[in-house]
Amino acid sequence: MNFENLTALYVYLDDLFCQDVSADQLFASSYLRGFISLSASGFGDDSQPLTKELSDIISQKIVDARAELSPADRAIVNNYWFELKAAFK
Repeated sequence: MNFENLTALYVYLDDLFCQDVSADQLFASSYLRGFISLSASGFGDDSQPLTKELSDIISQKIVDARAELSPADRAIVNNYWFELKAAFK
């Protein structure tokens, strides 16, 4: 996955709801979008690039919130974040 900026990532995540994707993918993308939005608000507007610094903050927020999810849901979210994280440079 490669995204020009935060807006492109948001469009990708939003478009998943119009595609034939699994319920797990929809759950993980929605859950992660919240962390992405929260973390990105301190970096600028939606045209900002996906940086490693932003990725690190999102990763930490996911770790901090691990008690919110069951082990199975946490695995789904972590696996999906691993895929998305590759787009951050």
